Amino acid sequence: MFTGLVQAVGNVAEINLGETNARMRISAADIAKELSNGDSVSVNGVCLTVIESDAASFSVDVMTQTLKLTSIGALEINSRVNLELATRVSDRLGGHLVQGHVDGIGKVLSIEPGDRWVAMEVNIPKHLMRYVVVQGSICIEGVSLTVGELSDERDVVKVWLIPETLEKTNLSLKIAGDLLNIEVDVLAKYVDRLLTRREEIQ
Repeated sequence: MFTGLVQAVGNVAEINLGETNARMRISAADIAKELSNGDSVSVNGVCLTVIESDAASFSVDVMTQTLKLTSIGALEINSRVNLELATRVSDRLGGHLVQGHVDGIGKVLSIEPGDRWVAMEVNIPKHLMRYVVVQGSICIEGVSLTVGELSDERDVVKVWLIPETLEKTNLSLKIAGDLLNIEVDVLAKYVDRLLTRREEIQ
């Protein structure tokens, strides 16, 4: 479980593709020393398991299915990635509950700089729009953000990125057309499931 508060931005140092998976090494001295084999880590919002680590970097295995269904498959050497360690029970929940289970891939439509912020419009899969509300939470590339505006007609979510977010995440590097991992609020999915099943039973 994560909170969507990025703790470091790492650099993809190696990618080795296999038949059923890819092994990726990520340079991240800020958090690598805190990781051990078997630990969970969020990479651009995807929960992955550490298989090797040292003081400066760590490695993860990524299954083919994950490469196909998330933006991880578009990463290249030197790509910058958002990183977050798994949340401890005693930690403050500064963002929102994030599982690291990506629901779909979005795409940056537009980026509009402001005086102290950046407005980003993101097109997300139509079936996910039902789980998003204005002033609610959404996880984009592993970053917990507040939904500012919605357009159901265009399947578009608009978020505002404050200086802190731009400084501490890779969202400052995104341009129109870039792919983004999207995870909607898990509580909304549970409520939807409960209501749907109740209607089916009745």
